[in-house]
Amino acid sequence: MLLCLVAWAIPGAGHLWQGRSQKGLTFLIALPLMFVIGLAIGGRLFPFTLAEPLVFLEAIADFGMGLIYIAASTLGYGTGDVRAVTYEYGNAFLVVAGLLNMLVVIDAFDIAMGRK
Repeated sequence: MLLCLVAWAIPGAGHLWQGRSQKGLTFLIALPLMFVIGLAIGGRLFPFTLAEPLVFLEAIADFGMGLIYIAASTLGYGTGDVRAVTYEYGNAFLVVAGLLNMLVVIDAFDIAMGRK
C-alpha cells in the first residue's frame, strides 16, 4: 500500500522504487509535463462538488496527479478561462494526465504483486 501511495503522489516513483528506471523516468517526465501543459493552455482544475456529477468525476481525474495537483490547486493555478480557445484542450490534458497516473499506480501495484 505504501508503494501505491508513493506512486500516486509522485508519478513514476513506484516504478523507480522497483528498479524499473526507464519506465519510471518516462512517467516522471511525461505525466507532470502533460499536467503543466494543461495548466499553461488554460485548463481548469475542477472543484469537488456533488451538485454536478460530471464536474465531480473530472475533479477525481485531476486529483489522480497526486502532489502536483495539490500544489497547483494550493497555489491557485488551474482557474481556467472558458473564453480561451484552448480551454477544452487544457481540460483534456489535465484529466488525461490524472487518469494516466492512476493507471501507472495500478501498473506499479501489479509489478509489486508479481503479475508482471
